[in-house]
Amino acid sequence: MNIEFYYIIIGILVLFAIFDLVVGVTNDAVNFLNSSIGSKAAPFLTIMIIASLGILAGVTFSGGMMEVARKGIFHPEFFTMPELLTIFLAVMITDILLLDLFNTHGLPTSTTVSIVFELLGAAVALSLIKILGAGSFGMALWDYINTAKAMAIVGGILLSIVVAFFSGAVMQFISRMIFTFDYKERLNKYGAAWGGVAMTAITFFILVKGSKGATFMDAQTISWIKANSLTIMAGIFTISAFIFQILLSIFKVNILKPIVLVGTFALAMAFAANDLVNFIGVPLAGLTAFQNALASSDPLNITMDALGTKVQSQTGIMLVAGTIMVVTLWLSKKAKTVTETEISLGQQDEGMERFESVWLSRRIVNLFDSLFLSVKQIVPKPLRESISSRITPVCASTHMAHGEKPSFDLIRASVNLMVASAVVSFATSLKLPLSTTYVTFMVAMGSSFSDQAWGRESAVFRVTGVLTVIGGWFMTAFIAFVVAFIFANILYYFGAFGIVGLAIFAGFMIWTNKRKHEDKEKDKEEINIYHLEKVEDFSESVTDTFDHLAYLLRGIRESFDITFDALFEEDLDKLRQERTRVKHFQNGTNIIIANIFKVLRLLQKEENHVSYNYYQIIRRLQKLADGHRDTLIRCTRHVANRHKGLLDVQIQELREIKKVILYIFLRVETALSKKEIVDCHDIGEQFHYLRELVDDFNSNQIERIRDDSSKTRLSILFYAISGNCVMMAKQNVKLLEIFNEAFRLDDPRKSC
Repeated sequence: MNIEFYYIIIGILVLFAIFDLVVGVTNDAVNFLNSSIGSKAAPFLTIMIIASLGILAGVTFSGGMMEVARKGIFHPEFFTMPELLTIFLAVMITDILLLDLFNTHGLPTSTTVSIVFELLGAAVALSLIKILGAGSFGMALWDYINTAKAMAIVGGILLSIVVAFFSGAVMQFISRMIFTFDYKERLNKYGAAWGGVAMTAITFFILVKGSKGATFMDAQTISWIKANSLTIMAGIFTISAFIFQILLSIFKVNILKPIVLVGTFALAMAFAANDLVNFIGVPLAGLTAFQNALASSDPLNITMDALGTKVQSQTGIMLVAGTIMVVTLWLSKKAKTVTETEISLGQQDEGMERFESVWLSRRIVNLFDSLFLSVKQIVPKPLRESISSRITPVCASTHMAHGEKPSFDLIRASVNLMVASAVVSFATSLKLPLSTTYVTFMVAMGSSFSDQAWGRESAVFRVTGVLTVIGGWFMTAFIAFVVAFIFANILYYFGAFGIVGLAIFAGFMIWTNKRKHEDKEKDKEEINIYHLEKVEDFSESVTDTFDHLAYLLRGIRESFDITFDALFEEDLDKLRQERTRVKHFQNGTNIIIANIFKVLRLLQKEENHVSYNYYQIIRRLQKLADGHRDTLIRCTRHVANRHKGLLDVQIQELREIKKVILYIFLRVETALSKKEIVDCHDIGEQFHYLRELVDDFNSNQIERIRDDSSKTRLSILFYAISGNCVMMAKQNVKLLEIFNEAFRLDDPRKSC
């Protein structure tokens, strides 16, 4: 290929750098938004502005990190410019696809780990190609790869997981022992000194340690900061403690809020300084290699020794990249999805859990439960009671509006931010690109663990979530290495055709992931319909509950309608689509049940009268959801296993059953949604008619079994569907009875 072709590759790398900034910030926004959003330290707009300013400031400190992409993983002096551009192009395509995949599923992964293992995979691919081409006279693989640096980076990342978790847990325990959950009174006593320490720590790690990579500071300024670091820190502590004391004593300001906001700025700054290399480091390295090659007499064959030297990054390029990151932060919908995952795993109170329990999480919870019981027996009872009184969470008010309640308090938010920013900034000063995602996530998990957010009601679900995220991190490394290795080979052997093919493939995958994310967001919006915005007025809450019931019944009715037709036509695709919606209905049922518990707690305080039947909604709902799920699973498995389809007479009988059950669903749904009493006797008669209908059809089915026209599996399916329909019809009738009694409608038709 001639040199003009590589102008196109450089242009593609620049374009991919923009895409990578978008998907990278989408994934990493959780790192600095989690604590401030979770604690509701300020309005969302204020938090976003502060985070944006932190990003713009942080990119100017990332100059020293750019060397990682140039020489941190491999030795550039053994590669030519075309070979390096092949490596860098494979890395960028892989990185965009990988991060977009994790963003779609709302899982925070490490942009650092992805870029390190992508560089490693692509470099190994080109190294093996060169080794095989040179035969027995070539170099060994480890001569091409900077194994010492690569292992140091990987080791630092793995070590940071452990350090971050225990640092977050220990610091949160100490902070909670000082302030307890009811921290307002103690904040007046110790808040100024505590805030001074926090501000001093963050300034030390950001300013003094981080100044090494600043693109706008000369060597003399950096040397002066290092020489006077103790004086600077003492001054910052004194000034910040004095200011915080004035805010506390005179203006009665909750100083935790400005501390959290300053911490948000600091962590956004540390993120940009440490992680910018993950997004534009590779394209900038490619541009540098191309420029050095053009300046030589043989641009296609000269080795890239120049990349091994130190290069001063341009502040202008950093700021342009920072601007793209800020725009992405404001516009990305997927960033909110990733943020919600981490906040849900650290929320203080019980709620809807995103993850189900697995055997490993149960084993871990049992292990720690046994460990704590053993420790409990060793610790003296007075000491145990004293510690327990300070770290026991305070129950939040039941009357707090759903939308106003923070996931955790400001003490934990401030600890999360200070510990995470300190660890990340210190690593940046050592030019170790550890993962800000790993650090902030594990600090948040450590502090939530110390705060007893993982109680007996939620521990197995939270541990499953953490295991899922950590498992995704290891998968990130594996996928990044393998895919980059494959892409590098494709690009090397197929050239321009390989570039076009991979670009089309990348575009298709991104479009597919976008559709999946939109579907997930649509499902989430449907689930949010079931949430009670507030639980303050008993009558209004009861009314909202029946509205939610009506919406759920409509969904089940529509799903049943599709399921019956798909079974008759043996349409497996439609059955599988409905099968995937089962979890949606299960979640909706669980949320309504949780809402009922909230209403009943309110009832106990207000001492209103409500029939015991209102409690029965829980039982009726569970049976309805179970009947719907069982029917769908049986129908889907029957068709998927390619068992014999329903007989014509069975289809005719099930159509009759379907007609009656859907009619009952519709009448009850209408009554609940419009708050209008319907003829309960009519629905009762329809239910009795359905029972008689099913009894007659069951008798017919016995005859079909005797003459062997209906096989065993077909008979089991028929009986299961008809039985579930009778059971679900009964639950609808009971729900209508509860509706009538709850609203005390004095109507002779209300008795079913």
